[in-house]
Amino acid sequence: MSAPHSALSLPETLPALAIVGGGPAGLMAAQAARALGVQVDLFEAKGSVGRKFLIAGKGGLNLTHGEARPAFDARYGERAAQIARWLDRFDADALREWARGFGVETYVGSSGRVFPLDRKAAPLLRGWVRRLREDGVRFHVQHRCIGIEADGTLRFATPEGEVRTRARACVFALGGGSWPELGSDGAWVEWLRERGLDIAALQPSNCGFDIGWSEHFAQRHAGAPLKPVVAHWREGDAERSLQGECVATATGIEGSLIYALSARLREAIAADGEALLHLDLAPGRELERLQRDFARARGGRSVGEHLRRQTGLDAVKAALVFEALGKDGLNDAATVARTIKRLPLRLLRARPIAEAISSAGGVRLEALDDSLRAKVPDASLPAKTSDASLHAGASAPPLFFAGEMLDWEAPTGGYLLTACFASGLIAGEAAARAVLELPFD
Repeated sequence: MSAPHSALSLPETLPALAIVGGGPAGLMAAQAARALGVQVDLFEAKGSVGRKFLIAGKGGLNLTHGEARPAFDARYGERAAQIARWLDRFDADALREWARGFGVETYVGSSGRVFPLDRKAAPLLRGWVRRLREDGVRFHVQHRCIGIEADGTLRFATPEGEVRTRARACVFALGGGSWPELGSDGAWVEWLRERGLDIAALQPSNCGFDIGWSEHFAQRHAGAPLKPVVAHWREGDAERSLQGECVATATGIEGSLIYALSARLREAIAADGEALLHLDLAPGRELERLQRDFARARGGRSVGEHLRRQTGLDAVKAALVFEALGKDGLNDAATVARTIKRLPLRLLRARPIAEAISSAGGVRLEALDDSLRAKVPDASLPAKTSDASLHAGASAPPLFFAGEMLDWEAPTGGYLLTACFASGLIAGEAAARAVLELPFD
């Protein structure tokens, strides 16, 4: 193999462990591997690491959540059992203690979300990267991974041209398909499938949905908050409900309440072509009171003004009632009251993945063992390697995976970051043990 070449100076010696991706999962994998004494080279597509982490902290870094386990674990839906094992190693309390190690104290907000006292991401990230550098992690920015060959050779696009290198083991932490401008563009799906990995299609998660408002509603009310509201939906024979807040958009609806339901809504659309959601626009008022109040004489007031005054709805909620019933439908007080308490919304499609906060899909957990190491589907991913075989090209290094590129999803509120950190720790430790030829336990 020819020596690695790059104006950004890859090391002359082969990396012991290559970590591809500089988000929280990749950085935690680097920290865990260095703690076991393994040399780490970390490759990042952008000019600096942790860019999505910084964006996540723009409105206040929601680091984790104060919800107790096992309720915390249940937030991961179908993957709760697998992710619970990750959290056994590194849970919300461990994450808060880890932040404290960098001088960053945290607090639990009224919603249960956990934030740094200053609510900022940058000080924590700077301290983390500084310590990783001091511990000997070698960073290679502007190295965008464009593939891995059958013998484990990693290919990177850099401003100075393509760079190739190999390592005794590799951790991929490339993110999902959301926020492509920050590096999580999902381009890895194609070239990892070529290497035999079982990958579920990437889909938007924690995303908005299209409804198809009238032009009048979209122009006047896009961006208006809907709070508080209660969402109602059906799961089999049971009706479920959840109170929260959302936002009307030019095409439909988004916001924390919708994000919490995004997996269910996305699955319903896939199965039935649409998802039906009902909103209670006035959770503090009973149906009978709404009907009685709206039935009062309106005098010289317009129907819209009467609706707002008698029901307590703000402009956007009143407009939603108009949108559902039309002007003629406002003549019957019972119909108006029922619509306020159960406004039907037909969600047609999720917004594009590039707009989503996170993504579902990715490397299936069934394709990995408990250490997040790829099982061997064919001869392109042998189980063991050695320095001699690397030089001889006889076998490829073991591959490990972490973070959002794995097939799991979670609602916002700190759950996403917590699982990314935990999976990075597990993959980093296991990859280091593979390098050291120690068994994983």
